[in-house]
Amino acid sequence: MRPGDVDDEGAAARAGGRLPGDPVPDPGLGLGDETPPVPPSGPPPRRRAGRTFVHALPVLLIVVAILYDIFTPRYFTAGPLYTAAPLVAAPLYSRRGTALTGVAVVVAVIGLQLGKGVIHYVDSLTELITIATVAVLAVLVNGMVRRSSERLVSVREIAEAAQRAVLPQPAERIAGFEIAVCYEAAQADAFIGGDLYAVQDSARGVRLIVGDVRGKGMGAVAAVAVVIGAFREAAEQEATLEAVAQRLERALAREGTRRDGLDAFEGFTTAVLAELPHGDGTVRIVNRGHPPPLLLHGDGTLGPLPAHESALPLGMGELGVWPDRAEEVAFPGGATLLLYTDGLTEARDAKGEFYDPQARLAGRVFPHPATLLDTLAEDVRRHSGGGMADDMALLAVRRPRRADHDHCDEP
Repeated sequence: MRPGDVDDEGAAARAGGRLPGDPVPDPGLGLGDETPPVPPSGPPPRRRAGRTFVHALPVLLIVVAILYDIFTPRYFTAGPLYTAAPLVAAPLYSRRGTALTGVAVVVAVIGLQLGKGVIHYVDSLTELITIATVAVLAVLVNGMVRRSSERLVSVREIAEAAQRAVLPQPAERIAGFEIAVCYEAAQADAFIGGDLYAVQDSARGVRLIVGDVRGKGMGAVAAVAVVIGAFREAAEQEATLEAVAQRLERALAREGTRRDGLDAFEGFTTAVLAELPHGDGTVRIVNRGHPPPLLLHGDGTLGPLPAHESALPLGMGELGVWPDRAEEVAFPGGATLLLYTDGLTEARDAKGEFYDPQARLAGRVFPHPATLLDTLAEDVRRHSGGGMADDMALLAVRRPRRADHDHCDEP
């Protein structure tokens, strides 16, 4: 095994990329002078204030109920407010907090009824029993909520483990190239989708793939596993990038025969494959119906790398057969290659305008691929208001300048 190979052990490394649930570093750190700092991610102040208010709501209900009983005639009652307080506390507080809320409500009602001299009336006694019953039920509801939360946490951890198994994190540096990846799910707390990425070192260079499987759910996840498995094997064995693409085509064709329904006829995967030869300042690209990569230069200029010859997505070979042709372009030191799925370009703002990464990144300089992806992901979230329509996978590779590379090699 060569140094830098991406295997199961390398998957455990905390590479420059991240998955949903990982802490988001401050994307403003280390940007060029012309790039304005990006505020750290996290809930906006209005959302934090809303959460604080909701958490304090049971206490506020008790306070308002007590004031109501004090300043109204003796036969007026704030029973509904007392009843609501422990029920609101049940999903928000711990079991102890919920029980204390119920005790506080019962004590407050008894004290106020004694003060008004109405505790011996049937209506007051019925109200007290009702409130005490609701307080006990609130504790039981809290226990049910806590068990449900524990199950959700378990499911979340399983989903995250599955995500990392299917899409392992590449090493931060492979064969001298700096690598970072990022996966943003459109659905909150979702981990598994149809977007994919993989990085594999080989005797002929570092080979990359970013793709998007048609469809959702477990069928898409199965196709992702097939594509990544076939890519890792082909990247090691095949002499050319075109041959790698053909191996993926055959693997998806075999997978299609095992599918049922519409996926058996319309299953396909858009993908872009790239090859970075060792010691060569170029990059070779095969595009199978995927959004074109972006090449960001060290001076802030950038441009897309569109395919000069159109090609069908992987898995649609029955509709047309022609040889893949890798296109080669210069990849100088200090430049960064950005590969992404259409979740990036299909993110819309409130006016329905699509996100344009080329316009957003023009003139900006990023010292590391991880900084680029963190800034880009945060900018997409702001653009879409947090409501992305599709999953988004990002992969960035930077070729260090010769001086940087020599400095890193110093003992």
